[in-house]
Amino acid sequence: MNIHNVELTISAVKSNQYPKTTFPDIAFAGRSNVGKSSLINKLLNRKSLARVSAKPGKTATINFYNIDNCLNFVDLPGYGFAKVSKEEKRKWGQMIETYLNTRETLSQVILLVDSRHEPTADDKLMLSFIRGVCERAVVAATKFDKLKPSQRDDSLRRIISTLELKGDDIIIPFSAVNGTGVEEFWSYVDEFVLDNGGESDE
Repeated sequence: MNIHNVELTISAVKSNQYPKTTFPDIAFAGRSNVGKSSLINKLLNRKSLARVSAKPGKTATINFYNIDNCLNFVDLPGYGFAKVSKEEKRKWGQMIETYLNTRETLSQVILLVDSRHEPTADDKLMLSFIRGVCERAVVAATKFDKLKPSQRDDSLRRIISTLELKGDDIIIPFSAVNGTGVEEFWSYVDEFVLDNGGESDE
């Protein structure tokens, strides 16, 4: 996909702040420090559009990125970071749940998991929410470049098994360093998102 214009539309905390757009949303969910901002920047070929932080748990808003007026990327707050207060976790959980349950233009939530580790109970819980609002699960296995070639097949099998992926579910090995998975992601978007309601300017 040839991307011309990308902008951060709004950092929302309430549903009445969501942009009044009619084209599809693709949302990104995952544990704190799983690499969401790096993935978004790589997909959009931008160096610092999404803020990359060395401190997990920094993103406390829902960030909407308008892509050529045909698609929104939506960066959801990270979850599972122990040093955030219980009250803050509750607020973030409510924020994510409200978005998932009320956003009519939501097309797909991409679950990010660190390819070096087995998915956590939080990851499995998030996937159950995703299955409630999406036709299929789409999982990005991040930091794939950090695995040795001999580890990669086992990593994917472990993720597929732990998350119980099957049928139409999709898993995409991804690296923000060398670009693994970028082409596969955009092929998925062209086939399942833009062809099912989104209109491209191309």
